[in-house]
Amino acid sequence: MCGIAGFCNNAANWKENIERMNQRMYHRGPDAGGIWASDDKRVVFGHRRLSIIDLSENGAQPMHSASGRYVCVFNGEIYNYRTIRDKLLAEKKVTSFRGGSDTEALLAAFEAYGVRETLALCKGMFAIALFDKETKRITLMRDRVGEKPLYYGFVNGSFVFASDIGSIRALDGFHNDIDTAVLQIYFIHGYIPAPYSIYKDIYKLDAGCILELDAPYDTPKISSYWSVREAAKYGEAHPFQGSRKEAADELERLLKASIKEQMVADVPVGAFLSAGIDSSTVVALMQAQSALKVRTFTIGMEDPKYNEAIYAKEIAKHLGTEHTELYITPDDAKAVIPKLAHIFGEPFADSSQIPTYLVSKMTREHVTVSLSGDAGDELFCGYMTYASIDRIWGKMKAYPYALRKAASSLLVNCPLIKNRQILQTKAYLLGAKGPEHLYELSNAQEAGNLAIALDKNVHPYKHNTQPYGDLSDPQSRIMLMDMELYHPDDILVKVDRTAMAVSLETRVPMLDKDVVEFAWTLPIAYKKQGDVGKLVLRDVLYRYVPKEMMERPKKGFSIPITKWLKEPELRAWAEALLDRTLIRKQGILDADVVWRMWTDYIENGNWRIQIWYILMFQSWLTAEYTQGCGKR
Repeated sequence: MCGIAGFCNNAANWKENIERMNQRMYHRGPDAGGIWASDDKRVVFGHRRLSIIDLSENGAQPMHSASGRYVCVFNGEIYNYRTIRDKLLAEKKVTSFRGGSDTEALLAAFEAYGVRETLALCKGMFAIALFDKETKRITLMRDRVGEKPLYYGFVNGSFVFASDIGSIRALDGFHNDIDTAVLQIYFIHGYIPAPYSIYKDIYKLDAGCILELDAPYDTPKISSYWSVREAAKYGEAHPFQGSRKEAADELERLLKASIKEQMVADVPVGAFLSAGIDSSTVVALMQAQSALKVRTFTIGMEDPKYNEAIYAKEIAKHLGTEHTELYITPDDAKAVIPKLAHIFGEPFADSSQIPTYLVSKMTREHVTVSLSGDAGDELFCGYMTYASIDRIWGKMKAYPYALRKAASSLLVNCPLIKNRQILQTKAYLLGAKGPEHLYELSNAQEAGNLAIALDKNVHPYKHNTQPYGDLSDPQSRIMLMDMELYHPDDILVKVDRTAMAVSLETRVPMLDKDVVEFAWTLPIAYKKQGDVGKLVLRDVLYRYVPKEMMERPKKGFSIPITKWLKEPELRAWAEALLDRTLIRKQGILDADVVWRMWTDYIENGNWRIQIWYILMFQSWLTAEYTQGCGKR
């Protein structure tokens, strides 16, 4: 796990610039750093290293291929790099390796097979920059599901890329304006989805994509080498033919193989254990394959509404892990809030970012790598939202769309319900064209009505441009929506940024290519019945943990933010950020709309999640943008 950076056509002060970019992402790689520049200084690469595999200098980056033709900076892990090494040796593509790093195996494969064939061989999480000295081509690559971040774009006409958007902002002369056309999307979801960032001309490379850039380095060409949509379509067209027990057998086999690969490291490895189905399954399969006690980590809270630590402790005891838990106080959590703008580098407002940071910080005191259970909900139909959308659509679809649309328009604008939040929400949802549109509207309607941003323009993005009719099952279509947007741009961003802020590498076994592709072959009946999801995943877990230990309401990984914001210290912080004079001076948000939302919450108890989204935006704007770059 590391951080990468680079730029083109910016020879003046190139060394100071790349060193400053490296320094901004020091937390991603505190063990070592390196820089490289082409002879003419037109292409410059930087790297910060968190040493995981081959801790020696043989693993240092930027790294050159054996022939010297290629230079690479690489963030992530190639879990099957030993298999790739063996293939290269068996085929006599190489005669030997000077070290034991996955970076060296990756470079040798690029030289032997080319970019696309190498990526097809790789199983892992990665963001890679490769320079070909012969063709002068730069190639950027991102892993299949978007575990590792990769920003790119132009600053003063020069191409630039980095793992951390703050590294791009560290360049001399950075004056990219805020892209206000992303704000409507941000206030719907609480994050900015790829390919956009908060800045104009700076983008996120989409998951499963390759960016190629030839001299004079001004016209990137982007293509896909793998997509979860194509995997889902292929899986539905080639469904698993066995019984549910046989499906559980195969899923267990695939997860064991993935976990075994992801436990390989030259540093201590552990796992997050939240007491949910997903993390408990990962830990159970880790312990089943380990001769030593697996290190597991949980945080708890005194408030029983938000505390699953007691259940995690029971599961850890049953599995025989070496368990560490930390009970955090409200003050511990509140102390994280001022750090969030710097950690994420752009507005991000999933409030579970706070406990995720705290569990990562505690875990890093004991291990350098931690496995997590993310992706179980999206791949195996675990969210309660899926069941509620299915239930609501089941009632709505009996009425013609034209009738429902007319009724929706009439009711949404009716003065009798205009200020009644729940009724207006239901009226808005009546206009859904289908279950996936209903899911989109359930996220979008509140932000759309509130009109928080002054700029009413909005970029097209995955939810409003991509048809989801490729899959026949409605709930599979909603899971695909989450795997294309919510999972890479919220869940994986949250885990990557908070863990890397404390130099902890996280790995996600359920995002193994073989596991993901297998999950899409399973019929929905193997994933969900009624309101119970993740059936086949539960079948695997119950082979290791008694069913009765897991049958309890899901609490999630959340904090009582609505309660805390009314307490004096955080209320004062919030009201300073929401001050109408300040917001009018900034000229980005509608100060009156923002203040009405805040007073409605304080005086009437009407909470809208957009309040937290606004606070995270304002916190970023004042801490990272205005102070860090100068007012623009």
